[in-house]
Amino acid sequence: MNESMQTHYGYAAPGLAVDRQRVLRNTYWLLALSMVPTVLGAWIGVSTGFMASLGFGISTLVFFVGAFGLMFLVEKTKNSAMGVVSLLGFTFFMGLMLSRLIAQILGYRNGASLIMTAFGGTGAIFFAMATLATVIKRDLSSMGKFLFVGAIILMVAGIANIFLQSSALLLTLLVMSMAIFSAFMLYDIKRVLDGGETNYISATLAIYLDIYNVFQSLLSLLGIFGGERD
Repeated sequence: MNESMQTHYGYAAPGLAVDRQRVLRNTYWLLALSMVPTVLGAWIGVSTGFMASLGFGISTLVFFVGAFGLMFLVEKTKNSAMGVVSLLGFTFFMGLMLSRLIAQILGYRNGASLIMTAFGGTGAIFFAMATLATVIKRDLSSMGKFLFVGAIILMVAGIANIFLQSSALLLTLLVMSMAIFSAFMLYDIKRVLDGGETNYISATLAIYLDIYNVFQSLLSLLGIFGGERD
């Protein structure tokens, strides 16, 4: 009986590991692909000035309605090929939403350099979190609740600051956003490695949002502290 159980679990464990690696590999491939519509959306937004033409209030409303609506669609279709299409549509929309910040940064004399620095910095953070996720052996599932609460606080404080217009609060929120979503990166990648997330479309959506928020926060900070005006 013991030999039978050992044989069973001996074959089951490697099979489980292979499944998890497959999900992670598909997630990374789809994540890389999702950057294409993001860049395309940002380029169209900057070229046309579409987001600037909407005004800050309307664009904020469009962001929340569009982002949450498309995220719901991605989760609804994640078990079919339509899920990939929905995800790429979502990343295009997010690129479009990012265009206002990109255009603002490009207004600086060193804007292109700041964008490349933010891109490189985000890539370095992602690489560090992905590496850390493979090294850490303990279960990180308990982090999820604290990170979720942190993200909600960030969102509420961000909405409040639309009316308060506090520079100090903005800087605090940007730094907190980088910290929270860097930790989310670690948490989301570890979930895939531990088998907590078995759908690569959902995994890609979660990690994409982490990367997006880290990049946006880092780029904003670089613009505030390193932007050179003509």
